[in-house]
Amino acid sequence: MTDDRESILSRVRGALAPLHERAPLPTYDSEIAVLRGLLAGRDLAELLAERMRRVNGLALTSPAAVVAHLRAGGHRHGYCDPALWPDLAPHFADGFTVETSFDRTRVDDYAFGITRAAGAIAESGTIILHDRTTASRLAALAPWVHIAVVSRADIFGDVTQAVAALGDDRNVVWCTGPSKTADVEGILIEGVHGPGEQLALIVP
Repeated sequence: MTDDRESILSRVRGALAPLHERAPLPTYDSEIAVLRGLLAGRDLAELLAERMRRVNGLALTSPAAVVAHLRAGGHRHGYCDPALWPDLAPHFADGFTVETSFDRTRVDDYAFGITRAAGAIAESGTIILHDRTTASRLAALAPWVHIAVVSRADIFGDVTQAVAALGDDRNVVWCTGPSKTADVEGILIEGVHGPGEQLALIVP
């Protein structure tokens, strides 16, 4: 499987090699993208929490609340970004098993994954992940529960602000609520192509 993957990626790289310049990002009209009046005078963390609830996500502001949520759901085994674990470890009592290295051969063993987010968009309740800050992208997408740790300073008001701040990372994932599809009989099902629960832990 690895050989096949490398073969495909090498062909993609070969096809992109002659392209010395990437296509420029489109020019966005901020008046079109922003919901008028929504952001005026609002605390972005509160707005993010409100918008996440509307898409069946959940924003919390304390590690203790995250642990309580995991305990209530019976999610006791998971992964945590090693850079985050020293601050979060004291909040995880006995009964939890948390690994700081994601073992791809045991992908189904992890009930939750805790990773860093590149940012969030308050307007839509969206979590932004990219390769530069996400220690293990699979740990953010494979477990049933994904907890994205978001700094208040990295909560953007709207899509245009987020796009302008993303930089040149070539692999960006926008997560708006749990993974969902309605392909089968038009019935909305969550947790099919990714996490069934999307949480944000908002930190100072």
